[in-house]
This record gives sequence, structure tokens and C-alpha cells, in this order.
Amino acid sequence: MSLIALGINHRTAPVELREQVAITGDRVSDALRGLTALPSVNEAAILSTCNRTELYCNLLEPGLEAITEWLAGYHGIDPALIRPHLYSYPGAKAVRHLLRVAGGLDSMIIGEPQILGQMKDAYQTASAAGTLDSALGRLFQHTFSVAKQIRTDTAIGESPVSVAFAAVSLAKQIFGDFTSQTALLIGAGETIELTARHLRDQQLARLVIANRTPENAHRLATHFDGYGIGLDEIHAHIAEADIIISATGSPHAILNKAMVKKALDSRKHRPVFMVDIAVPRDIDANIADLEDVYLYTVDDLQDVIKENLKSRQQAAQQAEEIIDVQVDRFMNWLRAQDAVSTIRNYRQHAEQQRNEVVRKAQQMLANGKEPQRVLEFLANTLTNKLIHAPSVRIREAAEHGDNELLDAALVLFNIDEDSP
Repeated sequence: MSLIALGINHRTAPVELREQVAITGDRVSDALRGLTALPSVNEAAILSTCNRTELYCNLLEPGLEAITEWLAGYHGIDPALIRPHLYSYPGAKAVRHLLRVAGGLDSMIIGEPQILGQMKDAYQTASAAGTLDSALGRLFQHTFSVAKQIRTDTAIGESPVSVAFAAVSLAKQIFGDFTSQTALLIGAGETIELTARHLRDQQLARLVIANRTPENAHRLATHFDGYGIGLDEIHAHIAEADIIISATGSPHAILNKAMVKKALDSRKHRPVFMVDIAVPRDIDANIADLEDVYLYTVDDLQDVIKENLKSRQQAAQQAEEIIDVQVDRFMNWLRAQDAVSTIRNYRQHAEQQRNEVVRKAQQMLANGKEPQRVLEFLANTLTNKLIHAPSVRIREAAEHGDNELLDAALVLFNIDEDSP
């Protein structure tokens, strides 16, 4: 078996392509079952966020191309369209990639904490779908432990940088301060919660949170002295919003051009700052054509993000050193599992030979043979059976000059080369 990670992310593909291959919500479980139905795939998990979609698999046989074609076929896309944007990591490189992703080292913002929660969700979904076994399941548990160590032993999470922070920082460049501004946040997940926290810290005047489930919107809004509404009420609040930031898991756009244009007519050229953090996008891209609208996607936040990375570079280096050690540790465990299987098979073979010889010895005793002769038969026959196959292989290695195997035999059987 072999581990492999195959994916597409914010570095390799634009948001338009990423949203085409996103696998979110209830679709993940069905996708996992389809993926593990491939003959080459023994275990699988899927991580899909606004910045990446990644497949983590344990393969029974080489199957990279099969996984690539499955991903394209699942979305009805020509494999040639996504193949140039995909990356793949086998074996130890897959382990390293998973640890780097969980530690926030492969994120748009180094050290951002949301990805770890998303990875835990991916693990739980795969576990519930029954697509994890010992190797991939153990890798996820190891990954969570390493991510915790990185957070504890480095300062990678101390600076307040995230997609949410970057969005608020960009909005501040437009408005200067938020003491007279109203923000409409769409969604109720971690990103929206972080955005609300940053806006409150910047003395935002008024906050409205919209969500498909109004109760969730109300619950989150109360923590920030805001007001919660359902998605069906958004049209009545767009006109009053100076800042609109959306991050939902909706498969379709929530704000369309006509809806926003109608709201703008009553704003009398007051600017509206919008950030669409969702993949697929929540805000129709054509809205950017409207006057007085500043619309940004997650890709547009990168310049802001770069300014907030400097304080995390040293911590990231420390995290990489931790990962170096932990990759070796997991790969040692994984290789040991191969040995466990070999040892188990060898022991079962030896026990079969023992049982066979014991049955013959018992038969000899039943036929009245002397116990001393039976014991000698038992010892000699069992010894010969156990050493026959290794002796043949050692003799063949000597005949063919295979010194490497001869040296390994000395170690394996704990033989002193100088002994008689």
C-alpha cells in the first residue's frame, strides 16, 4: 500500500477553477464512497475549502491517473482542464503535505487556525463514511497531534492574521475607520465569527449577520451586539450596508447584480465594500461592474496577507523542523506495519509446521513409541522444517555472490560470523 495526496489550491488554480472542483456539504460522503470504489483505492478522505480541494488516499496499487480521472469525472470536467493545476505527493511527501496543511504552513495566511478544524471535519466525515482504515486513520490522528505541538511550541498563531483579518484590513483602507459604518456578514461559520470579532475590535457602528438558519444568525450576532436575519431578508438590508462579507457553503450565488443595483440606487453614491470568501462564490462576479462597488475575492486578499506574514516566518521555520521529525516518525511506524504483517505470516507458517510435527509425535506415542525417541523426532524434525527454507536461500545467495543478503541473514538470525 502507498499514501498519496492529490489536490488543487490557491497557488495552482484561480478561484473559477477551484469552485468547479469543490466538494462540500452532504456531497462529501457520496464522493468518498465513489472514490473508494476505485480498485486502486483502499482508504480515502476529502478536504475541500475555499482555498483547496485535496484527496488523501491509501492505494493498493499505483492509481494516480485513476484518481485524477475520477475527480474530473465527478464534476463532469475534461481531465485535461484540471491536470495542469493539480499537484500530487506520494509516500513521505504526502505525510509532510498533510502535516503542513494542518499546521497552517500551506495556507494563504501562514498559521491560520481554521484549516485544522476543517481537516478534523474531513476526518470525521471520512470516518463516518467508513472510508478510513488503519494507515490513513492513524495519519490523521498523528497530524492533529503534530498541529497541536506546532501551536504550543511555536509563535505561529500569535499574530492576528487570517482571511477574515485581511478582509477587515482591506475595508479599513477604504473607510479609514468603522465608527459610522454598517457591516452585513453572510454566513455563521468560523470565518464570519472571526470577521465579526475583528470588526468589533475596530469599533464598528452596526453589525447585521445573515444566515440560512436565522437562529444561528441571531445566536452569533448576540455575541457582538449585532442583529441576526435569515437569507430571505438580505434584500431589505443591502442598502444600509457599507461592508458586505460573505462566506457560506451555498452552491449558488446569494447576491445577484439586480439585487445590489436596486440597493445602490438609494445609497446616493456611497461606496460599498464587498468580499466574497466563499467557494463556490456567494456574490455574482458581475456586481464588480457596478459603480461605487469594490468587490474582492479571496484571491484579491493576498497582497494584504503578505504584509501580515513577516512576524510568522521564524515560527514557520520552527514548525518545519518539527514536521521533519514527525514525518520520519510516522514513516517509521508505517514501515513497521509492513513488518508486523510479515512477522504474523512467518509466525503462522511456523505454527503450522509445529502443529504438523506435534500431531505426528502424538501419533507415535499412541502407537507405543518410546518417549525419548519421540522427543528426538520432534526436536530434529521441527528444527529441520524451520531452518530448511532460510538455509536454501542463504546457500543460493552464496552461490550468486549476494553478500547483502548474507550480511542481512547474520543480523536477522543473530549469528556471530566468527562462531564455529
